[in-house]
Amino acid sequence: MGKTILKKHTINTDWCKGCGICVHFCPKQVLELDEREKAVARRLEDCISCRLCELRCPDLAIEIITAREGEDEQQ
Repeated sequence: MGKTILKKHTINTDWCKGCGICVHFCPKQVLELDEREKAVARRLEDCISCRLCELRCPDLAIEIITAREGEDEQQ
């Protein structure tokens, strides 16, 4: 079993109401609210793909897509 790697981190700003729950639960402070009070991933290189933001978002505005290290990239 390989390490989990981040493939894609998507935030639907149309759905985001700027509650800040994702910002609060992110253990690596990857997320913050922008000038429009919408969630943005400012430090994506620090993301550990824990999916806490995706799981806690009440608006389902965040999607995290991961892969296992060593998986075929075409899957």
